[in-house]
Amino acid sequence: MISIRDIRRSRSLRRRAGLLGTAVLATLTVTAAPAASAVPAAERHATASDSVDVVQRGLDRLVGKYGFPAALASVRGRDGGIRHHTAGVADLRTKAEVPVDGYVRIGSNTKTYTAVLVLQLVEEGKVKLDEPVETYLPGLIRGNGNDGRRITVRQVLQHTSGLPNYTNIFAKGLEPHRHRYLQPLETLHIALKEKRRFKPGTKWEYSNTNYTVAGLIVEKVTGRPYIEELNRRIINRLGLRHTYLPNVGDQNVRAPHAKGYHADDPRRPLIEYTRSDPSFGWAAGAMIARPSDVNRFFRALLDGELLGEKALKEMRRTVPAPELGSGARYGLGIASYRLSCGVRAWGHGGDIPGYHTVNAATDDGRAAIVAVTRLPRDLKEIEATQQVLDTALCRG
Repeated sequence: MISIRDIRRSRSLRRRAGLLGTAVLATLTVTAAPAASAVPAAERHATASDSVDVVQRGLDRLVGKYGFPAALASVRGRDGGIRHHTAGVADLRTKAEVPVDGYVRIGSNTKTYTAVLVLQLVEEGKVKLDEPVETYLPGLIRGNGNDGRRITVRQVLQHTSGLPNYTNIFAKGLEPHRHRYLQPLETLHIALKEKRRFKPGTKWEYSNTNYTVAGLIVEKVTGRPYIEELNRRIINRLGLRHTYLPNVGDQNVRAPHAKGYHADDPRRPLIEYTRSDPSFGWAAGAMIARPSDVNRFFRALLDGELLGEKALKEMRRTVPAPELGSGARYGLGIASYRLSCGVRAWGHGGDIPGYHTVNAATDDGRAAIVAVTRLPRDLKEIEATQQVLDTALCRG
C-alpha cells in the first residue's frame, strides 16, 4: 500500500513502487474480459446510464478528468441495498465494457484478513497479542537490530514493530520483477538485510514485512498453509464465493475483470499489466475479489461475524497513522477515518500495479469500495478516489 506521505515525498511512480503492499505484475497477453452478465439484474441498475447518481458522476470524473482506464464501485446502503457502478473501458485496445462488480486485485486489504486470522487464534488461546514474536517463530527474526524477542504480535499487526519494508527492493521499478516468484521466508530475508527502522513500540510506520511475519505465525501455530486457514476461517465461513488468494503459480485474474495498466515511469505509455505473480504480496497483499465481496467481508467484520466483542475491540484500538492522511488512525490490520459527514469509517485500501482500491464500512451498516485500473500518479488522484468513496458512504 502506498501512503500519502510517500506520494508527497516523490511523484515518481518508480520510487513509489518500492512501498507497495502487493505483487509485481505482468504481460500484454490477457484477453479482454466479457461483460459481467453473472451479476443479478437487480444489482445492475446503477451503471453509466445513471447520470444523476452522485457516485456515478464521481466515477465518470475519475475516468474523464484523471484518465483512469476504468473505475468500479460497489455501495451498500444502511438499508442493505446494493448498487454497482462502472465507468471507462475494460480494455484500452478493444474498448470492451467494464464488467459490473468485476474482479480486482485488492492489494493491502489482504492485511485485514490476515489480522482477523491472528485474532481468531488469540481468541482460541493459541496466540497472545503482547507475547514476543519469538515465542511463535523462534530464532527467525534476527539481524541489523531486528530481533523477534523484542517485537510483539500486536506491534507486528499495528505496524509499530520497526521492521524494514521488504518491498523497497522494487524501488527501481516493478516491470523487471513481474513474473518473479518469492517465498515468504525469502521476502523476510530481504527485509532483515536492512537496519531496524526504530525501537519497537515507539513509532508507527507502514511495513509489508509485518504481515509476512503475521502470515508465518498463522502457519506455525496452526500447522497448516496460510491459504488453507484463510479459506476455512474467513472465505468459506462467510460464503465469499468471489474472493480468493491466488495459489502458487496462478498469475491470472478470474473473469470477469477490467484489465489493469501500469508504467514504472509515468512519462511512458501505460502497458496492460493484469497478469502477474502475486507471491511476494502473500499475506500482506496478494488477494483478489469482486468489490461486493470486499464490502461483505468488512460488514461481517464490524458486525461481529468473524471475531468476538473483545477481539474486535482490540482490533479497533488505534494509534495515529499520519502516513495515511490527516486524522487517520490504525488498529490491528484496519484503519479508521473521519468522513465529511462526521461519521467514522473503518477500512484499509490497497495498491498494486494495475489496481488501486479505497474502501471502508461504518458501524451503522454502510460499506463502499472504489477501484480504478491503474495506480494514482500523484496526491490529487489519490484524493479524487477518496472523495468518491466519501461520497458513496455519506450520500450514496
